[in-house]
This record gives sequence, C-alpha cells and structure tokens, in this order.
Amino acid sequence: MKVNSAMVLMGTLLLSACSVQDRFVQYETEAPTSFPVLTAVGYATLDAQPSPIAAQRVLMAMQASKIAAYRELAEQIYGQQLNASSQLADWLLTHDQITASVSGVIRGARVVKTYPAGDHYVTELELDFEQVWALRQQFNRPQKVRNVDYF
Repeated sequence: MKVNSAMVLMGTLLLSACSVQDRFVQYETEAPTSFPVLTAVGYATLDAQPSPIAAQRVLMAMQASKIAAYRELAEQIYGQQLNASSQLADWLLTHDQITASVSGVIRGARVVKTYPAGDHYVTELELDFEQVWALRQQFNRPQKVRNVDYF
C-alpha cells in the first residue's frame, strides 16, 4: 500500500507540473499623459579660469557653466547621493565630512541661453520630457500587455 500511495503522489506532482501552459504575450506601447519641462542654470566665474588669455577664460567659463547646468538637471531627475560622517572625541566633534554626488545620463537637453553676467558666465538649459520620451522610444520601447494567448 505504501508504494501505491507514493506512486500516486509522484504521478500527481508530475501531472501538475505539466499543466503549466505556454503563452505568447503581445505588447503595445503606451504614451505618458503629460510631459514636464525642466530648466536648469549653471554659473562659472571668469576670473577663476586657469588661463592668462581672456578669450580662453571666457570659453572655459562657458563650458564650466554648461557642465554646472547639466549637473543641476541631473540632480532634478536622479536626485543627489549624500554621504556623511562625523567623529567625536570626549563628546566634542573632531571631524565632520559630507560629500555629495549625482550620476545619470541626460539626453535631449537644449541650451536656451548662454551669456556673461558681470564676472560670471551663465548657461540656461531646458529639458522637455516629450523629446526625452521620443528619444527613449527609439532605444527602449516601454510596453504594456495587449494580449496573452495560451496554448
């Protein structure tokens, strides 16, 4: 009797494992309902640029302000990673350190304005998420389930 009940149990397990159905899933792309537009401003000082030639300092400040604006956009999209540490000795703060970083890829941003403002250079960027979505469609098509056929 024990052999028969064990065989019935094994047969039931095998049959239940075979009852898993194969399926074919079709996807359909779905567009977002709204697209925000983000703006960012980057600043760089002209005098702090490491060149004796004024025209080179302007070009360096232009590039530095553009990078600062891209960093601000990345902070808005991805957030900032903060790491902090503090050390105490005899209930006195002996060392306090905070580091911040941001990491991400920005596609589709456009320079709205770049201009000198006193001893600084300013770059204004704009990121329209409708264009980001269109660019993303070409590389990674987000999808939703349209139909599932079981066979």
